[in-house]
This record gives sequence, structure tokens and C-alpha cells, in this order.
Amino acid sequence: MTVLYNVKTFSKTRLAWGLLIACTLFFELSALFFQHVMLLPPCVMCIYERVAMFGILAAAAVGFINPSNGLLRWIGLLAWGASALKGLLLSLEHVSYQFNSSPFNTCDIFVTFPDWAPLNQWAPWLFEAYGDCSEIVWQFVGLSMPQWLVIIFAGNLVALAIIILAQFSKPSGAQRYGFK
Repeated sequence: MTVLYNVKTFSKTRLAWGLLIACTLFFELSALFFQHVMLLPPCVMCIYERVAMFGILAAAAVGFINPSNGLLRWIGLLAWGASALKGLLLSLEHVSYQFNSSPFNTCDIFVTFPDWAPLNQWAPWLFEAYGDCSEIVWQFVGLSMPQWLVIIFAGNLVALAIIILAQFSKPSGAQRYGFK
């Protein structure tokens, strides 16, 4: 129980939420490096996965505002979970397009965003897709980019599950009285 309580205590710090921001920014900047430096064209699913990663970034920003405030922390945790789950589902679908390719199992040709948020028109360098979802354009240790995203989003959900469980932990007797 002490470990979970320590996780709960850590989740109430800006450092915890700052680490989530830093990791998410690393992944977003990596995607931009692949797109603009390595010239790998992002596909529709890549862009949707990118938006899910931005959702995690936004959730982390909410938690970072005041992590000791229970309401903001829980909003951040729930938004993190929703974004990571959506990202996992999208990346699993993307893996299916790559490894079960058929004329009946393809992604859309163009990204579709709501009329009130046409991200691909506001920032085409970030949200416009021009690649093929079924094409494997990059691999690292035998895994394609969507397969790595499955691992990243699933890892987010595992970390989140531990942090959510920790929110219900109580301090041990020694911790209650200021002893470690």
C-alpha cells in the first residue's frame, strides 16, 4: 500500500504532469521529424493518432495547472484516459490496415474534422494527410510506426490505471504520523 500512496503523492506534483507533457511533446516532435525531415508522408490514421496524442498533451496541461486540486487532477486523468484509449483503438485499426490490406480494409483518403475545428485547414503542415495507411514507411526493431503507437498508447493506459488505483490509497500508519 505504501507504493500506491507514493504514486498518489507523486501524481499531486507538477513534476509528474510535467513528465507526461515532456513525453508527449517528444512523441509529437518525433512525428514532425519523421514528416518534415525524413519526408515520410503521414496518412489519415497518422493524423488521427497525432490528434489523440495532442489530447494526452492537453490532459497533462490540465493536470499541470494545479495537480493538488482534486477536480483538475481527475479531469486530467479522465481526459488522459479517453485520449489514450482513442489513440490505442486508432493505432490498432491502423495496424490492421497495414497487415490485413485489402480493398475493403482501407482508411479514408482525406482527414475529416468537425466544421468548427478544421485542423487540416488551420495547420496543414501539422494535420494534412497525404500518405497511404497500408504502406509501411518506417520500422524500428521490426515494428512499424503504428505498432509502436499501440505500445505507447497501451503503456499510457497501464500507467494511468496504476495512477488511478493509487488515488484511492491511504497512507500507512508510519506515513500518517510523518515517518517514512
